[in-house]
Amino acid sequence: MSETAPTRFVRVVAGVIGDARGRILLAQRTGASDLGGLWEFPGGKIDPGESPEHALVRELDEELGIQAEVGEAVITVPQLYPDKRLTLDVRHVTRWQGNPRGREGQALLWVPPRKLALYRMPPADRPVVAALQQPDRYLVTPDVGELTAGLGGAELEAAEQAWLDALERTLATGICRVQLRSPTANPQRWARLCKSAVELCQAPSAEALVNGDPELAARLGVGVHLRSDQLGAYLDRPVGGDVPLAASCHTMDDLRSAERLGCNFVVLGNVKPTASHPGRDGIGWEAFAAMREHVSMPIYAIGGMGIDDMDDARAHGAQGIAAIRGLWVG
Repeated sequence: MSETAPTRFVRVVAGVIGDARGRILLAQRTGASDLGGLWEFPGGKIDPGESPEHALVRELDEELGIQAEVGEAVITVPQLYPDKRLTLDVRHVTRWQGNPRGREGQALLWVPPRKLALYRMPPADRPVVAALQQPDRYLVTPDVGELTAGLGGAELEAAEQAWLDALERTLATGICRVQLRSPTANPQRWARLCKSAVELCQAPSAEALVNGDPELAARLGVGVHLRSDQLGAYLDRPVGGDVPLAASCHTMDDLRSAERLGCNFVVLGNVKPTASHPGRDGIGWEAFAAMREHVSMPIYAIGGMGIDDMDDARAHGAQGIAAIRGLWVG
């Protein structure tokens, strides 16, 4: 932590409260409060020695006049503000009784989940919206160029079809965000293979992004995933605002560049050692969280990740995990 970094630590808990119509409750911070006028998930500060669950029950009673039962964790967001370091622990509220009302003068609003992102929120609350709406798994495809090295003719065709078959099996597990990546593949063959892969992604409505090639992505009508070494090459967002844009990040400079370009989400790592980067240590979860607190866009943890890492990822502010081997069904 730098000498100028704030030393005041604040722990906050918030609840995702739904009604019978599937809407989610937001509260507006009062004008006199910090970040006044912004909308947030209801909750409040955790007192010293208090558990997040107890604090949320207490705060919802004090602020809204409801009696709540607290369920599973959604995400824990570390966020750096000019005057403090905040940790926002967000939980599902499984049941509640009472008539929610702003007992401290705050406005309340029931919002359809698809419209949550339209409301101006504090930086720590924005990743919560992403955690509720966006996929928690981001598949990175294996390099088909490596898998088919040295093959030709019918063998090459069969190996490429096997790659597509494996992608289809992987999509059947519920994967709905895919990075099409193959840095060593023949460009012409890769373009044709990507076209087939995009068609496979369309059936389950999975979002596809092409790694490192905005022109190919534009021809296919899909998103772009920028390599970290591409981030400095653009002064502005390289695709339209309605086209998904992601990036690979390894440093704070990468994260700041990705945020400047308006990336919809990024991957950050490697968190753990991984076979794709032999001899390189992972940054670890604490370093991941320390970088994560500087930005508010969704961030996937990458590097040695598998499904068993999902809880750790969410506990350190990640949208979820990104992986090749940990998600690919070969």
